[in-house]
Amino acid sequence: MLVTLQPCDAMRRQPEALQAVCTLTPALREGGMQERSTTLFGFCSDTNRLIDTHELLHAAKSHSLPGLGVCLSRDELLEILGENREDTDAQLEPDEFMNSKKSHEVQSMSEVVACLAQHCGVKQVIDVGSGKGYLSSFLSLQYGLQVYGIDSSNTNTHGAQERNRKLKKFSRAYQKHKNVARTQGGAPNSPPEGLLEIKTALKGVCDASYDGGAGVAPQEELLIPISDVETHSDETPETEELFLRSLSVDVTQTTSPRVPPNQLSPEEKERRKRENLEKKAQNRTDITRAVFSPLTSYVTAETELRELINELQDAVMVGLHTCGDLAPSTLRMFVAKPELAAVCSVGCCYHLLSEEFDPAGHESLHSSCGFPLSQYLRHRSWFCGRNARMSACLALERFSVGQGIQMESLFFRAVFHVILRDHYGSFKSEKRIGKVYSKAKSFVDYVRRGLRKLELDESKLSDGDIQAYHDTYLPRMAEMRAFNMLKVALAPCIEGLILLDRLCYLKEQEDLSFSALVQLFDPLLSPRCYAVVGLKSHRSSS
Repeated sequence: MLVTLQPCDAMRRQPEALQAVCTLTPALREGGMQERSTTLFGFCSDTNRLIDTHELLHAAKSHSLPGLGVCLSRDELLEILGENREDTDAQLEPDEFMNSKKSHEVQSMSEVVACLAQHCGVKQVIDVGSGKGYLSSFLSLQYGLQVYGIDSSNTNTHGAQERNRKLKKFSRAYQKHKNVARTQGGAPNSPPEGLLEIKTALKGVCDASYDGGAGVAPQEELLIPISDVETHSDETPETEELFLRSLSVDVTQTTSPRVPPNQLSPEEKERRKRENLEKKAQNRTDITRAVFSPLTSYVTAETELRELINELQDAVMVGLHTCGDLAPSTLRMFVAKPELAAVCSVGCCYHLLSEEFDPAGHESLHSSCGFPLSQYLRHRSWFCGRNARMSACLALERFSVGQGIQMESLFFRAVFHVILRDHYGSFKSEKRIGKVYSKAKSFVDYVRRGLRKLELDESKLSDGDIQAYHDTYLPRMAEMRAFNMLKVALAPCIEGLILLDRLCYLKEQEDLSFSALVQLFDPLLSPRCYAVVGLKSHRSSS
């Protein structure tokens, strides 16, 4: 169930912060009772100042996706698609190779995608922005689907190929172990030591490549994204050797010394011929049953899929946490390509969306901007702005259970901006300061590291000058905490606007038989938990 922040919860959790909000306008707060009748969402109609935080938080909750009641649950979607789902003999347990967040996402989404494919009578899946291939590999190995994973990073594509090859080997070993254990009446959940070593090696590689280390928040959940470029830990030859060495004897296939064909007896020649034919037939069966083909390509709404995939048939298009404009591009492709029977798209990184009607004029002016997507909002020239889109990336559910914002980091950055304004004549730079806060020993050290990153003259300021800025603005920390609490409270409303725009876009199409917003994930584990799902007409299998 989606956890939401009640006004009373907010008051209990951060009373001093909300009190700071009210003290920003003491005169209005004193006359709050008289002004209550002229407020809209807690803001005074005359002054546009916030005077009633309770009313604002209540309005924010009412205008979030759960408050509007417009979303389906995952179970409701599966029921709509049909209860006669194909049973699959478990090949892999996702939590054996992924952290708990990624495992939850892959397991939850893969069942939905498999049901969409079954409902449409298709066997191919196109995974856009497939990254390291977690979802693609699982769909291929667990559900026997032919999956094409498309990612713009060649490093990701290569890593996905290697990981999928190793997972297939482990899958066969794991399945054989389960069958033997079942026959002998043993416990399938107690794999031999060799498999445990394989699992440990693969899980370490998967976790490192996804998270970049324990305790590091994924990019989609950062309040201020420090870098748009992910770093990945590539698998090493040592990992590969460990994997192969760990395979138990009964899993690996041993080969006897090769005897020249002219020395074989007629019986042996016939036996080898028969074995080769059987192997080829088995290989064809395996390929038909489960294939994952990673491809490297930059994908836009105009991408011709048949130029990338020669064997393309009717397919389901999916995207798990597709970044920025890639999510709306996925929906545009689904609408435009007749071979795409269904779509299941979970977006993220709203701050990277391009906007068609941004008054600041910093966004693209072409017709393929990421927001707005629907004609309904385009006719109204709707825009959010970068600050609002940044707020949409925040995780209210996590905040409501005590996983708060790194307030000191935000405070350091805000005061650093003041220093840049006062002494260097600018707020912005093409360069990025990176993850300076985690390395800085003090505010002074933070500023000096930031100035060096931006290649600015740090000799302009003494340590005392820098510390004076910190001490001057420190009393206003409560205001910053209050401001960020309000951003968190409004985050679900802004995310809801972006996602409802995407749903409205699908609703505007004439050849769709079904479209919906679906909560696929637990928002505490995966804050970007909503999928846009669509089905084209006359695609249901009989």
